[in-house]
Amino acid sequence: MKRFALIGAAGFIAPRHFKAIKETGHAVVTAFDKFDSVGIIDSFFPQADFFTEFERFDRHIDKLRRGGKTPIDYVSICSPNYLHDAHIRFGLRSGADVICEKPLVLNPWNIGAIAEMEKETGKKVYNILQLRLHPTIIALKNRMDKDTSGKIYDLDLAYITCRGKWYNTSWKGDKSKSGGIATNIGVHFFDMLTWIFGKVNQNTVHVHEDNKAAGYLELERARVRWFLSTDETSLPEAIRLTSKRTYRSLQIEGEEIEFSDGFTDLHTKSYEQILAGNGFTLSEASPSIEIVHHIRNASLTTLSGDYHPLANNRRNKIAV
Repeated sequence: MKRFALIGAAGFIAPRHFKAIKETGHAVVTAFDKFDSVGIIDSFFPQADFFTEFERFDRHIDKLRRGGKTPIDYVSICSPNYLHDAHIRFGLRSGADVICEKPLVLNPWNIGAIAEMEKETGKKVYNILQLRLHPTIIALKNRMDKDTSGKIYDLDLAYITCRGKWYNTSWKGDKSKSGGIATNIGVHFFDMLTWIFGKVNQNTVHVHEDNKAAGYLELERARVRWFLSTDETSLPEAIRLTSKRTYRSLQIEGEEIEFSDGFTDLHTKSYEQILAGNGFTLSEASPSIEIVHHIRNASLTTLSGDYHPLANNRRNKIAV
């Protein structure tokens, strides 16, 4: 049984990590969060030591490593995006392998520095890139790999996940902490696209606001118009009338690729792969970090040529 420490126990994504660790037959023995609303731990690992001060958490893990007790094998990171880099470094310095939520880091150069620490410590860092494990996405990857025609595909990607006013007040609404909307909710889609359709040749940004972003990606094998939003007014009329607050669409040459379901167990599958030695490494996480960093810093281009139809906010005119 592997022993885990978890950072960010009060966060939205933490229960998926607790569940994955439990379902793979391992244990969280200690956890940290500066907030103490962590009753979720009782559902999985009630005997885990919990800390709200990082210094005491650090000391506890160091004592486990030096005191003749069983050290930590993995540090799982569910903290806010801007802290990932520091917490990854902490995990490596503590003699543990690291499992980190997306985005791995905010800036591409952080990856090179972490790679140096991997060499120094002999430990590995793995990123949760769960869409690569989704059955529908795997089937699409296999389909594209078998296509030797050289065809460049036309894709439309839209993801709208409505958030209330709290979102902009929290760290997620602070671009310096979250990386902005394209980083916070879009990075795993960009990872999926480059995994299937190859490297980026062109990255154009049409819209980049607090609650929405849109642009155009030209990949080796695809031309992608993309749109991301947390704003309810972005929902297509047909979706809004159903009272749904999430809209996910991937169209390839007009064909809808349905992958709305099947997300329940993807973190468990991710942990299974990591524990079997097949996790997604720094080099695999790097392309999507490059993409979102460019989006965050790019000058905007006017809405002309190839742009996602939702980018001009003609909600009532968009058919789904």
